[in-house]
Amino acid sequence: MEINVYNINGQQTGRQATLNDEIYAIEPNDHVLYLDVKQYLGNQRQGTHKAKERSEHKGSTRKLGRQKGGGGARHGDINSPLMRGGGRVFGPRPRDYRTKLNKKVKVLARKSALSYKAQENAIIVVEDFTFAAPKTKDFINVVKNLKVEGKKLLLVLPEPNKNVYLSARNLQRSEIMLASSLNSYKVLNADVLVMTENSLKTIDEILTK
Repeated sequence: MEINVYNINGQQTGRQATLNDEIYAIEPNDHVLYLDVKQYLGNQRQGTHKAKERSEHKGSTRKLGRQKGGGGARHGDINSPLMRGGGRVFGPRPRDYRTKLNKKVKVLARKSALSYKAQENAIIVVEDFTFAAPKTKDFINVVKNLKVEGKKLLLVLPEPNKNVYLSARNLQRSEIMLASSLNSYKVLNADVLVMTENSLKTIDEILTK
């Protein structure tokens, strides 16, 4: 699959980049995508939630009312879940949400996500660029020139670029990622995927081993 290469001024360079059919033209696997996204989101959770249960509340253990004949549910002390301010029944406890996923499954998921973006014509390839200094205005101009303003933008770089990262850091709908760190969730969450030429090569090397 051939795709035009643009510069940061939004003009065609006259060159074309090749999107590897083994990555961008496969039949997407939705179940594998679900597993990969679920793992990514689960790994972001701290899992430190906690609610006090009946035995953890501090209060009198005196039985407040008779066992039967009160007209309501039976309950004991003031720490009962039936009482206002009492413990919680089966409340959340700290736990680890991290899960494991096979490498081949993760690779297939990333290929499926990129294939969906290719089907939606939501991939833009630009020549490699950098900024002389970190300026948000310069990055906004690039977004306008590529005609993707107002959309969730994911810019994929082959290697860290401090000036480009700092220029896009304050923009809510723009995100910078390295090609080596690309994951299914970030790809699917973006409206437009902007990739540099060298980042394409890096992705090919990682996903076609």
